[in-house]
Amino acid sequence: MILPFLRAIRPHQWVKNLFVAAPVLFGQRLTDPTAVVHAAAAVALFCLISSAIYLFNDLIDVEQDRLHPRKCHRPIAAGELSEAAARLGAGLLAAAGLALGLGLGLGFFAAAAGYFALNITYSLALKRIAYLDVLAIAAGFLLRVAAGAYAVQVPASPWLFLCTGFLACFLGFGKRTHELSAFGARGVAQREVLASYSAALLRGALFVSGGATFMAYLAYTTAPHTRNFFRTDRMLWTAPLIALGLVRFGHLVARSTAESPTEEMLRDPLFLANLAAWVVAVVVFIYVAPGTFPALAQP
Repeated sequence: MILPFLRAIRPHQWVKNLFVAAPVLFGQRLTDPTAVVHAAAAVALFCLISSAIYLFNDLIDVEQDRLHPRKCHRPIAAGELSEAAARLGAGLLAAAGLALGLGLGLGFFAAAAGYFALNITYSLALKRIAYLDVLAIAAGFLLRVAAGAYAVQVPASPWLFLCTGFLACFLGFGKRTHELSAFGARGVAQREVLASYSAALLRGALFVSGGATFMAYLAYTTAPHTRNFFRTDRMLWTAPLIALGLVRFGHLVARSTAESPTEEMLRDPLFLANLAAWVVAVVVFIYVAPGTFPALAQP
């Protein structure tokens, strides 16, 4: 039962919870051991909560998953993990994640509870409403960032929320675009909300959200507050890496034959190399030489 349970809670999806750690990076708290420990604890607790949600979602969709060519192999649908055990596991994981979250403060608890409630609502209803389903997913990423900010007690920049929200929409619309174009009627049978999507509108939403993500990041790196806070104007140099990442994901949406372009993205060598280069550049510009560049005067 242990191995099926571990598969059912989808640890490979925990990478999404790294957004919880964004405030400790961009809040210049990465050299503060206490803040790093709190951020790591926050990420771990979101892993517990998100795993509870995956179990709950699979319980809701168990009959539909059994008819799906790939999801039928999920432990609950395949009968490898009993529904009773899944319900118990979901309850324990959610309770543990939320209860322990109180130790990181009421703000973190509220954001984590909001994330849990939003995703339960998504599993029950929102995932069946076109476009609102993607916006709900994006809201989940915003709650991750808010929770991370509360955990390390730093004010989250509005730019961080803006960039995260647009990026999450871009990834969500990209996934829906891929599903609709790559799988056609079979995709609609596997995800009923696709029947309510328009391919042309999805492509437009993908283009707009991708452009908005890049423009928001560009505005963030050139904003006087950003340049003064980090004491550098070289964050602008990371913008081409963001552009490359967006273009690469768009390529995967259009060309990939994988089930999900977001999962393919995390296996793509070019995307991962570009992501690693961006992380290294951000750390260098924020932490390695923070006093090299004089603070710029406010306009």
